[in-house]
Amino acid sequence: MDPMLIGVIAVILAAMVFDYTNGFHDAANAIATSVSTRALSPRQALALAAVGNFVGAHLGAKVAQTVGSGLVTLPQERIGLAVVLAGVLGAITWNLITWWFGLPSSSSHALFGGLVGATLVAGYEVLWGGILEKVVIPMIASPLVGLVLGFGAMIAILWIFKNGNPRRLNRGFKVAQSVSAAAMAVGHGMQDAAKTMGIVVLALYIGGFQDNTQHIPEWVFISSAAVLAAGTYAGGWRIIKTLGRKVIDLGPPEGFAAETVASGVLYTNALVFGAPISTTHTITSAIMGVGTTKGLAAVRWGVAGNIVVAWILTFPAAAAVAAGVYYVVRPLF
Repeated sequence: MDPMLIGVIAVILAAMVFDYTNGFHDAANAIATSVSTRALSPRQALALAAVGNFVGAHLGAKVAQTVGSGLVTLPQERIGLAVVLAGVLGAITWNLITWWFGLPSSSSHALFGGLVGATLVAGYEVLWGGILEKVVIPMIASPLVGLVLGFGAMIAILWIFKNGNPRRLNRGFKVAQSVSAAAMAVGHGMQDAAKTMGIVVLALYIGGFQDNTQHIPEWVFISSAAVLAAGTYAGGWRIIKTLGRKVIDLGPPEGFAAETVASGVLYTNALVFGAPISTTHTITSAIMGVGTTKGLAAVRWGVAGNIVVAWILTFPAAAAVAAGVYYVVRPLF
């Protein structure tokens, strides 16, 4: 068999493993609030998230193109495939570490960090302008936007429904949460399935199986979406518990507000800017913003601080792991 083809297949398989870990690692992004408020049962919520991820993948082409061509420059040679494989394996390793400890870190930034770390040790070009514009700025801005909008959305709900019957309102917001959770799941698919698609397309380009990184074959859409959906349905209960119960005590109105804000931020970045932002950062910051309407003491800042530390460590940690992995996989290419 053609050695280049073997390399491409290896990268695609690794990308699908990453996609699966992304699904169970980030399942909490779409469903933690709905499960914790009992708007949906765990399995109902996971099924909804899996379907939403599948649908959302077909709307994430701009994000996939950014990942495939806007972050690093690699040669159309076997060594280029070694770099991509090392980057993906580094991201998988960090995903598993943070999943084990129940920390909702960003699979997106693990992937970007892994790709950058492997590219640097291999001596190829990192497009720092693209990293700044498409990764660093959104990494800082999206949590801040989620925090502010989460606070504002919850204040608006409290004001609009200030004279409502609490029991009736809770029932109504449980129904509304089914819609907001579905919207969040679609947004997650737009972002996270798209990142896997970008890696697959990059591998196909480096291997010489397509002429550019802008075209995304339909089988790439379908396989990335299906694997992400399968991983999501497998669940990530450690992280679901952290997001849904340990940061703040969520009720249906708070869950609806957080999910609505987070999905809006995801849609805007995916459809308008093509920026691959972190669904984890966005929903977590929205939950924190919603929680502050109950007073600063309502947010468990110790747990929130651990999450922020994981955010900060993710990019460099995944980069360091991928750099080490590169020296292991390089002789195979």
